[in-house]
Amino acid sequence: MSVTVGLTGGIGSGKTLIANLFAQTFSIPIYIADQASKELISQNLLIQEQIKILLGEESFNEGIYNTTFVAKVVFSDKKKLEQLNAIIHPYVQENFLQWKLQQVAPYVIKESAILFESGSYKDCDYIITVTAPIEERIRRVMFRDKIDRETIEKRIKNQWEEQKKIELSTFVIENNEIDKNLDKIQKVHFKIMKMIDENAIN
Repeated sequence: MSVTVGLTGGIGSGKTLIANLFAQTFSIPIYIADQASKELISQNLLIQEQIKILLGEESFNEGIYNTTFVAKVVFSDKKKLEQLNAIIHPYVQENFLQWKLQQVAPYVIKESAILFESGSYKDCDYIITVTAPIEERIRRVMFRDKIDRETIEKRIKNQWEEQKKIELSTFVIENNEIDKNLDKIQKVHFKIMKMIDENAIN
């Protein structure tokens, strides 16, 4: 079975950009947990009912997940955010394991914004954390999502501190100079391959 490499980073750090470079350059399969969770919520009635019990009927609008309402509630209430993650995470983890069984690459990447917060980092063989200067992250998200600074800062406060993530990571990729990212991911890729080979021998 393939090795699991967790890939995470704070909001606006550019983790999806880095994940895509691994896919494009080395054909590494990428599992995007946020995308999977949205698909599972839209398809699974049991998840929907659990979310309605936690957050109320307004969390769905004519059967469509009301992400604006949900974000407003959970990013103002850390306990609610933890409870929501506790509902969704087990389904995402099971979905990931099923997906992983179908892959044939030497390793797969699980990209997740809440890799540490959900506890799923414990199931990874190696972890990559993507970082970027805080002001750059805020600028990127304001431009990308068309939301105000205060909203972004609330979301950042609900994520683990960057230093805490770095201490538990195998690799750190600083996404501050786009033209150098390819060199950075190449170094990480070859180090991962070397560690996989060494573990196979041992």
